[in-house]
Amino acid sequence: MGMTSLPLRHALSLLAMLVAFPAAAEFTLPGDKIKQRADDVLALMSFSVIPDLTSSFLSFSGGETENTSLAMTQFAGGDIISQDFPLYLEGGAAYIRYDPEFVASSGEETLRVPVKWNSVALTGGIGWDFFITENLKIRPIFNIALGQVASDLSLAIRYLELKFDRSFDFLDNGQLNAYGLGGSLMIDYELVRPDYEVDIEWRYTNIRLKTFGNTSDGVEGAADAEATALYARYRAPTGLNLMERPLRYVLEAAHTTYLGDQRGLLGFDNLSSLGAGLEFDSSAYDIVVSRTRLVARWAFGENVRGYAIGLAMSF
Repeated sequence: MGMTSLPLRHALSLLAMLVAFPAAAEFTLPGDKIKQRADDVLALMSFSVIPDLTSSFLSFSGGETENTSLAMTQFAGGDIISQDFPLYLEGGAAYIRYDPEFVASSGEETLRVPVKWNSVALTGGIGWDFFITENLKIRPIFNIALGQVASDLSLAIRYLELKFDRSFDFLDNGQLNAYGLGGSLMIDYELVRPDYEVDIEWRYTNIRLKTFGNTSDGVEGAADAEATALYARYRAPTGLNLMERPLRYVLEAAHTTYLGDQRGLLGFDNLSSLGAGLEFDSSAYDIVVSRTRLVARWAFGENVRGYAIGLAMSF
C-alpha cells in the first residue's frame, strides 16, 4: 500500500532511536531506555502478527525532519477443514523493512547514521466453528507468533563506537527474537445465493509478544498486539463468462481499530479501506486454485491516505 508522505514522529522513536544522541558532547544511554526501545520494536512488530487487510501492505516515506521509510508486506489465509469437520486453521507471514536515518552529535560535529532493520514474523492459529444459524457462526482461535528483528548498519556505526567509546552490539548485526501467545474471536456471516454472495466478518485479536532466547544482551521487551477488524465483501456475476465460469465483480470494505501498543505508533489509531475488483473462477479446470481475486483498494485514516492492489486465491 503506497502511502503519502506524513510526519512519522512516533515511528522515529522506534527502532532507529534505540540509541539517543544528545546535543551536548557527553553521551549517555540509561538502561531503562534500552528496555523502552525494545518495547517499541515489538510494538512495531505487532502490526505484522495480526491478520489485517488494511495494514497488510503498508509503505511510508518522508517525515518532517528525518529521512526515513517503512514498508510492510503480509500474506495470510485460513479456512475450515470441511463443513462436517469445522476445524479452522490459519497462518501468515509478514516482513517489515525500516530504513530510518538519524543525526548523532558530539556538540562540535554531526553525523548522519543510516540504520537498516528487517523484521520477519510468522503466525498460526487453530480454532473451531460454532454455528449459531445456518449462515452465522462464532469462531474462537488460539494464536501463536514467532518473529525476529535484525539490524545492519553502515561503517558509520564504527565511527560512533570510537567517538563515544560505546558499544552498539544490538544495533550492529544484533537481533531481537520474540514469541507471542494469544487468541482471537471471530463472528462470521456468510450468505450464498445464485445471483450474489455476502461475507461479513468481525474479529478481535490479542497477542502478547515477549523477547526470548538469543536476543542481544541487555535487550528485553514486551508488547501487546491488540486490534478489532470489520470486513465486508459482496460478489456478483458481471454477466460475462471466462474460463467456462461466470466472471464476478467484487466490492470490499474494511475497518481496523488498533487497541494495543501499536495504537498511535505510526500516527493513527484506525485504518479503513474500500476496494473493487474482479474474481476469476477456474474451478472448471483440474488445478489447485479454484478462484482468483484481483482487487484495487483505497485506504485512509488519520494523517494517512494510500492505495494497494491485492491478490487473493481460494483453493
